[in-house]
This record gives sequence, structure tokens and C-alpha cells, in this order.
Amino acid sequence: MGPASGADPEWPSRRYLIDWRSVICKAGHMELVSDQTSRFDVGVIIGSLRAESVTRRLAEALMLLSPVSLSMRVIEIGDLPLYNEDLDIEIASEAPPAWTRFRHEVSQSDAILFVTPEYNRSVPAPLKNAIDVGSAPHDQNVFAGLPAAIVSASPGRMGAFGANHHLRQSLVFLDMPTMQQPELYLGGSYNLLDGDGRVSDPKVTQMLTRYGDRFAAWVQQHATVSA
Repeated sequence: MGPASGADPEWPSRRYLIDWRSVICKAGHMELVSDQTSRFDVGVIIGSLRAESVTRRLAEALMLLSPVSLSMRVIEIGDLPLYNEDLDIEIASEAPPAWTRFRHEVSQSDAILFVTPEYNRSVPAPLKNAIDVGSAPHDQNVFAGLPAAIVSASPGRMGAFGANHHLRQSLVFLDMPTMQQPELYLGGSYNLLDGDGRVSDPKVTQMLTRYGDRFAAWVQQHATVSA
């Protein structure tokens, strides 16, 4: 949805709600919003490729519980070929289509939320590959300037602490203002979902809701919208 009538043309990538009486239903709740409420397009990048992974389920729960000011969508990374500079547009006539699709989806986002498990005290290889694809070629880093947040989860008690902080190192170099507080490490992740794949603990639901609220405020403060 483009800007509503009379909206500032300098803010084209924000989403405006047309009717001041509009009612948005999210996570089973109805919220009345103003026509001046700006909405931000948030790309969600999930580090696990398994279709039914716990990490994906937790990401979906957070997407549902986040404020209506965030329009969240998953940016898939499973089809990205391994980054090879020989295939990139600086050398080849055309980059692999999956790379082009991924770069476009990131570039159309106002912010990025990373949700990841931990492999060997670091991020999964597909997530690192996605970062390499999106940050290349030289001087065409599609992540630059996008506000970000990281949620990590693992079956162990540390909640993928190593992956969370290893990813933060990369985001510093990518020039992504990354939310520092609150941090969210979800330990014992296999026990957080019920048989239907939904978050079963009200305390976890409350935690995800509060995190989404803080992230929305962070995006509102740091999002840079291209002219």
C-alpha cells in the first residue's frame, strides 16, 4: 500500500492506513488505528531451513504478536546458491536469479529481524551465505542502514548465545543499527511449543510481545526511508 492522500512524498516506502476508523486484526486482537499511523515493512530472515523448525515457529509467533505498525514477511534464504564472486554481476552478465530476488526483497524492507538457531557456536551456514549475498558486490550492500534485531533459540539453556553475538559482529560491518536491549535468547526451545506448533507458555508469549513492542519503537527511531 502506498502513501495515503496528502502523505509526505519523501516517505514512499512507509505504509499508511487509509481510513482513520480502520481496524486491524492481529494475533486475535483488534486495534483501532489512525490514518496517520506509519507502517514499516520488516523482512524476517530465519536461520533454519527446515519447514517445521522450532526457530521458524518462534519467528511466526513473534510476527503475529508484533504491533500493527510492523508489516512483517519472511525473506527466504534456502534457494540461495553459495556466494561465488565469479557469478556476480561485476564479472558475469547476470547474477543468479535467487540472489537478485533476495537482494530486491531486502532492499524493499525498512528493517530486518533475524531469528536463528546456533550451529557450532555460530550462525548456520545458510544465514551466513545470505549475509554474503546481500552485502555484495562491492558498494551495493543492501543491508546498509537498515535497523535490525536478533532473536536466537536453541534446545540448550544458553539460547544460542554464541550465534546471537557472532551475528552481531557481522551486522556491525554491514552498518545495521542493531537493537541492543532487550536481548532475547530462547533456551529450551523444543519445550516452548505445544503439539500444534504454537507457543504454549503465557510468559513466553508475553516476552515475545514485549520484544516486538521494543523492536517497533527501535524501527520507528532508526528507519531510514529512501527518497
